[in-house]
Amino acid sequence: MSGSFEAALEHVRGWADDHAAVAVIGADGIVASVGDPGWLAEWASVTKLVTAYAVLRGVERGDVTLDEPSGPPGATVRHLLAHASGLGPEGGAPISAPERTRIYSNAGYDLLGALLVDRSGQPLATVLENDVLEPLGMTGTRLIGRASAGLHGSLADLGRFGRELLRPSLISPATLDVATTVAFPGLAGVLPGLGRFDPLDWGLGFELRNGKQPHWTGTGNSPATFGHFGASGTFLWADPVADLALACLTERPFGPWALEAWPALSDAVLDAEA
Repeated sequence: MSGSFEAALEHVRGWADDHAAVAVIGADGIVASVGDPGWLAEWASVTKLVTAYAVLRGVERGDVTLDEPSGPPGATVRHLLAHASGLGPEGGAPISAPERTRIYSNAGYDLLGALLVDRSGQPLATVLENDVLEPLGMTGTRLIGRASAGLHGSLADLGRFGRELLRPSLISPATLDVATTVAFPGLAGVLPGLGRFDPLDWGLGFELRNGKQPHWTGTGNSPATFGHFGASGTFLWADPVADLALACLTERPFGPWALEAWPALSDAVLDAEA
């Protein structure tokens, strides 16, 4: 089966990106890859998945509660995780009341990072290392910057996180189920780089594919697929129906090329699995 995956990954060689690195992940880890698994790349907004995971670990420990106030008036941790707090993409001033529209917000995730620092008394980089990176063996990944977009790491490490999404070990399966269920159903919004969706379904940290079209995942991905992409040309999705995850790092900024290349790659991988 890995040979079929390797054939599917030949798509990557046509991307005109010398540093592109992609891995297919199964329940036991990476099953096929192309590119340098140790190359350190900017994860950009894929960082939000790790920040959200650290928050969810805090929830399970009782350090944080999803419905405690956080962010602008009337907003909670749950709102921040689901981009439903009313905060704009950047800056601290809300541009909407909470739970009225889905506004993709880096500012909201930076506030979640500040909350983790406040509750732990440690720098955010240390929190992420202790709660997510080191337990999963993601020893080559470091936070260099914001909670919303500051991780730099390798394909091997992103693959380890992808396996965690298929077989959660740091949080309970029940918590992951909550995080990958639509939070505040029915909210419309704009998915940066793709356009407006009504609804724009999101969980607690994870973008949910559901019925979105067009999308950065494959046409063959199940509606249950969840994950995130980053402006640096990175993505990670996990499809619990296929029981596969796909991780990608590039040094080519997200743009129209990705909306052609990524779905084609994803469909080739899913076809190989079938």
